[in-house]
Amino acid sequence: MRKKTFAAAALLAAASLTLTACGSGADSDSPVSVVSEEAGSDKAATVLDKPFEKPDLVLTDTDGKKYDLREQTKGRPTLIYFGYTHCPDVCPLTMNNIAVAKKQLTKAQQDELRIVFVTTDPDRDTPKALGKWLKGIDSQVVGLTGDFATIQAGARTLGISIEPPHKDKNGKIVSTHGTQVVAFSPKTDGGYVLYGEDATVDDYTKDLPELIKGENP
Repeated sequence: MRKKTFAAAALLAAASLTLTACGSGADSDSPVSVVSEEAGSDKAATVLDKPFEKPDLVLTDTDGKKYDLREQTKGRPTLIYFGYTHCPDVCPLTMNNIAVAKKQLTKAQQDELRIVFVTTDPDRDTPKALGKWLKGIDSQVVGLTGDFATIQAGARTLGISIEPPHKDKNGKIVSTHGTQVVAFSPKTDGGYVLYGEDATVDDYTKDLPELIKGENP
């Protein structure tokens, strides 16, 4: 695995160039987080020298209630991931890796941590559909849906590009999106650490206690 300090501005620039279409079979595509690669390190984390500002997103949670991301995660360690429930590969793998690692935390740490899954396919990912999918992963995960343009704009502020869901050559609807997980500090509410789709359960298990304290992994 790898670790590298990288400028947020550079990630924003890269976001429009590199995307992953979940389940599309496009093996040549790479996630946005590929810019963090550095050989010879055993860390999965990319620590930013200038943290991202938390997106100003007000969406709908799985109970159909308004959820103000900034307000309701203020002062709490928070992981944010953009994906969709019909994804056959990267999205469920990423969320399951985090969920398994979370179980290794103390109850107090688990209660402190906020994990937020924002759909990139809001037409199909209704609050009910999101709730059912996340229940099979971790019922404490916050699932958010809403207007696609709002979600797309919020993701862009984190250097994550997402495109409107479209049909692939086989007629299957796919969502093309960046695949990094962004960790926000409870001390500053800044998004200061990124993880790519190759981050493992062991990576998150090792790093979550530090992220919860707002420290570098």
